[in-house]
Amino acid sequence: MATSVRATRMAEDVPVRVPPFWDDACAHLVRKDRVMRRLIPQWGAARLESRADAFTTLARSVVGQQISVHAAQAVWERFVRIANGPRSRVAKIKPTKVLTLKVDDMRAAGLSARKIEYLVDLALHFESGALHVADWSQMDDDAVVAELVAVRGIGRWTADMFLIFHLMRPNVLPLDDVGLLNGISSNYFSGEPVSRSEAREVAAAWQPYCSVATWYIWRSLDPLPVAY
Repeated sequence: MATSVRATRMAEDVPVRVPPFWDDACAHLVRKDRVMRRLIPQWGAARLESRADAFTTLARSVVGQQISVHAAQAVWERFVRIANGPRSRVAKIKPTKVLTLKVDDMRAAGLSARKIEYLVDLALHFESGALHVADWSQMDDDAVVAELVAVRGIGRWTADMFLIFHLMRPNVLPLDDVGLLNGISSNYFSGEPVSRSEAREVAAAWQPYCSVATWYIWRSLDPLPVAY
């Protein structure tokens, strides 16, 4: 997962959540796909986890855009400490906090001017009620994506990460994710470049659990799981 934020164990006041369908998905994938048959047993009880609320998940995705995993984690930790105080060990952030921060302080955390604009706009969308946050759990994937990509700085990649990591939708195939394409290349095509159409063909065997298969593909590239 090329631009994701690596999981850390900062203390949080949000309990960890795991997908209820994970075991059924793994059993299905092991039956249907030779690569999954090899990968899944390597990770034991490990599975996708989420500790964050909706705003934090989206904000972390924005911070992680177009930079490395390590850089994104470092920027996020500085950003949270600026917002919550230098001694805070809480990894979530509230939109109201973002709206009170000075631009210079946000830049000191390592955020670009563009990402600051995106984070402020995202916070305004949450605070104004422009986003139907309470309804997302009942909306289908396409409807959630359509609402999210209308916010500045949120494209399809960020929306897909939100579907996987926050809403824990089982069948998301994030074809804009470089890590997924690299992982498919490595595991299915002996390292040869992979097109989106070829990735889609591989993923046909993963239905209806593309999110779970994607998580294991990411693990094949980086053993430390990511979280938002």
